Amino acid sequence: MDTTVCVSITTFNSGRYIRRCLDAVLEQQGVLLDVVVVDNASTDATREILKDYRGSIRVIYNHRNEGFAAAQNQAIRASRAEWVLCLNPDVLMEPGFIRGLVETGEMDPDAGAVCGKLLSIGPGFRPLQKRRIDSTGMYFTPAMRHFDRGWHEPDGKRFEHLEYVFGASAAAALYRRQMIDDIAVEGDLFDPDFFAYREDADLAWRAQLLGWRCIYTPAAVAWHVRTVTPGNRRSVPAIINMHSVKNRFLMRIKNATPDLYRRFWLPMTARDLLVVAGCILAEPRSLVAFWQVAKGFRSALRRRRIIMSRRIASDEALARWFSFQPAAEPLHGKAALEPAAGMLEAGVSLSAL
Repeated sequence: MDTTVCVSITTFNSGRYIRRCLDAVLEQQGVLLDVVVVDNASTDATREILKDYRGSIRVIYNHRNEGFAAAQNQAIRASRAEWVLCLNPDVLMEPGFIRGLVETGEMDPDAGAVCGKLLSIGPGFRPLQKRRIDSTGMYFTPAMRHFDRGWHEPDGKRFEHLEYVFGASAAAALYRRQMIDDIAVEGDLFDPDFFAYREDADLAWRAQLLGWRCIYTPAAVAWHVRTVTPGNRRSVPAIINMHSVKNRFLMRIKNATPDLYRRFWLPMTARDLLVVAGCILAEPRSLVAFWQVAKGFRSALRRRRIIMSRRIASDEALARWFSFQPAAEPLHGKAALEPAAGMLEAGVSLSAL
C-alpha cells in the first residue's frame, strides 16, 4: 500500500507523552507517513524531545498557544497527503492502527472520516486493571450534548462490528483529503474560534450536513489518556470549562437546522437553562463564555451561511443521529468484511484486540 497519510499532532507541554507517541507513529507500516507536529509554545521538555526526531518529522513552532483547532489547521495545510490523521500526543497506537483506518476508509468513497477503537489508559500511559473503552466514535443527544460511544464501558462484543457513526473523536481521527477540501470553511477544517474542545463535534456535524459519512472499525486499536470527562469539570482548568460552554452555543449557531429545533426544542431548552444556571451558581468563571459567544456571533453566522448554502443531508437523515442512546448504522455485505481481512493479512488478529 502506498497511500500517503499526514499525521498531524498538536503539542502543548506534552513532554510526558510525545516521545512514546511519536515512536508508535514511526513504527506504523503499510502507508507512507508525513508527520507534522505543531508546538503551541511549550515551556516543558517538549521542544527538546522534538529535536531528537529531526529528519523523521516536520515541526512548526508557534510563539504562543494558538489552541488545538488553529494548530491542527496549520499542520493539515502543511501537507497534501491523501488522508490526515489528527492525533493527540497522549494516544499510543498499536501496530497496524493507521493501515486499518485507511483500509476501512477506502471501502466507501462517501466516508470522509474513520475512527478506530480507543481504549482507556492511565496517566503516563499507565495500564489500567480492566480493559475499558475510551471512544468508538461520537454520538449526539436531543439535548445537543455529544459523547463518546462506549466511554468507560468494558471492552466487549458490542463494539466488534464495522459501523457508521456520527463522527470521530479528534484524539485519533482519520480524515479524507477530499472531505477536508470540501467541508473546510474559509480555509479551516477546524473552527479556530473554538480554540479547544468540541471542535471535533462541530466538524462531524458539518460533515454530516454536507453528505459525508464516518466509519468506526474495531480493527484499529489505540490507547488514550483522557483528562476531560463528563463528570470531572471541577478538576479541569477553568479556561477549558469556559471554552466548553462557549463552543456548545457556537456549534449550534453554525449547524443546527430549524427541523432539529422543532423536534428537540424541549430537551435543548432544558439543557440550555441548566448550563446557564450552572454557570451562575457553581461555575461563575464560565460566565465569560456568553460574552465570547456574543463576540463570535457574526463570525459563526457567516460560517453558517456558507455551510447551509451547501447542505446536502435531509432533515430525516440528520434527525436519526440525535438519540439518548448511542446511534450507529451497520455496514452490510462483502464490504463489511474487507477491513478485517486486510488486518489479518497484516498479521493482526481481531480476536486479540
